[in-house]
Amino acid sequence: MTESLLEAVGLRRSFTHPSGDIEVLRGLELRVGAGELVTVSGRSGSGKSALLALLCGFDSPDSGCVLLDGVPISGAPPWHTCAVLPQALGLANELTIAENVALPLRLRSDVPRPSPAAIHERVTELLGELGIGELGDRYPLEVSFGQQQRVALARAVAGRPRVLLTDEPTAHLDAGSTPRVLRLLRRCASEGAAVIVATHDDEVHRIADRRVRLLDGVLTALLD
Repeated sequence: MTESLLEAVGLRRSFTHPSGDIEVLRGLELRVGAGELVTVSGRSGSGKSALLALLCGFDSPDSGCVLLDGVPISGAPPWHTCAVLPQALGLANELTIAENVALPLRLRSDVPRPSPAAIHERVTELLGELGIGELGDRYPLEVSFGQQQRVALARAVAGRPRVLLTDEPTAHLDAGSTPRVLRLLRRCASEGAAVIVATHDDEVHRIADRRVRLLDGVLTALLD
C-alpha cells in the first residue's frame, strides 16, 4: 500500500445507553493511502457511521487519534480536504440542487477561489455524470430521496477533496443509478483521493482496492 494519507490509531469510542455504556470501537486501527478506495462492511449498529464521524472530525474519540498527513486532526478539516456523504444528507432545502452542489466551492477559504464560471462548469459536470442534470433548478424536497443522495454526493466531491468518506452511498438508488455512483467513487480514487465507503452493497465492495469488516469494535481485512 502507498504511504498513508489518513490514519486511525487506537480509536476507542463508547456511547451511553440506559443499560450501561456500550463500547462500539475498541482500539481500532486503519490506514488508507492516497488513490485507494477502501470499503467497510459490518452489521447495522456495528459502528460504521461512528467510525466515519471520527475520521472526519465530527466526533472525538474517547482515546486514540486520527491523523491526516501524519498530523492529528482537531475538529473537522476544511471540506476541500475531507468531504463527507452522510446518511442524513443535510441538504439546504432553501437552495436549489445546483446551489447545494456549488456551496462548498463558494465557501472555500483557500486562494484562489474558483470563478463563477468554473463553479458552474463543475456543478454541471457532476450533475450530468450522476444522471440528474435536469434537476439543477429544483429544490431538494421536490425530488426523490435517491436523487437527493446523488446531489449530496456531487456536493461532497465538487471540491475534489483529498479524503472522501461516504456512508451507504447506494442505499437508496435504483439499479440504473448505482453504476454512475460507482464510477464517480472510483474516479475520485484514481484522481488521488483516499476514499472510504461504509456499505452493505456487494457491488460497491467489488470496486474496492481493499475491503475490511468492522466486528466487535475492530477492523479485519477481507480477502477475495
